[in-house]
Amino acid sequence: MMTRTSRPTTEEILAALPELAPHARDAVILHPERAEPDSRSSSLGGPLLWPSDEPWPECSLPDESGPADGTPTAMVPVAQVFRSDVPGPWWPADVDLLQILWCPNEHWDPPGRQADVSPVVELRWRRAADVASQLSTLPAPSRFEEDGYLPRACAVTAERVTDFPFREELPVELRPRLEELVRATGDGGDVITRLAGWKIGGWPTWHLTHPTAFACDECGTTMTLLFTVASDSETEVIVGRSGDLRIFTCPADHRHAFQVDLH
Repeated sequence: MMTRTSRPTTEEILAALPELAPHARDAVILHPERAEPDSRSSSLGGPLLWPSDEPWPECSLPDESGPADGTPTAMVPVAQVFRSDVPGPWWPADVDLLQILWCPNEHWDPPGRQADVSPVVELRWRRAADVASQLSTLPAPSRFEEDGYLPRACAVTAERVTDFPFREELPVELRPRLEELVRATGDGGDVITRLAGWKIGGWPTWHLTHPTAFACDECGTTMTLLFTVASDSETEVIVGRSGDLRIFTCPADHRHAFQVDLH
């Protein structure tokens, strides 16, 4: 994994504020580069390793461009990540492939665990070895509302980083010292707690709203950030006001329902 992020090293950050150490989380930034990845590569917007005997996800929820009869449309690939490319604590046991899809239409009143005014997200965990027969042609959506919801195919370069929480998620006594460290670092932007880009793991940023804690509907465990979909020029994805779409999952059981928000 390479280093691209322009920020102090983890050692330098913790030397300046050692009390941050218990709050550190592993993360990986996925740097996209336009390419033609195959279905056995980690990618953004690329083809998925999909079993031929498993139905392709469709969305029949009401959307701004859809017909009144709710005719479904095929979802589109957003990300595929193999454990071998991006190892980390976010992987459930015996799983080595994460796939994310969404409906390329804007939904104003989606189900409660989805984000408003956003695509509806589908998430799949797999074992790659279980895909004995692969779907050769991925279905294309019958309609789409926004070009920004059709990710352009990109290969990814993984950059392992240590992520730290937004100041309001820290104990009160640490917040002024973190703000001081942020002001003293970089060119005035927050490179300590605002790691920009497509990301797996780590902490969510809350620079636009107050932090929100999501509880798992099934067991009550506080959910953690699994994946960040970023607006960027390489994939040509645009979510919200050129912001991020985040997927939170239950750390107690990956099979529990996930939560999506837009920031």
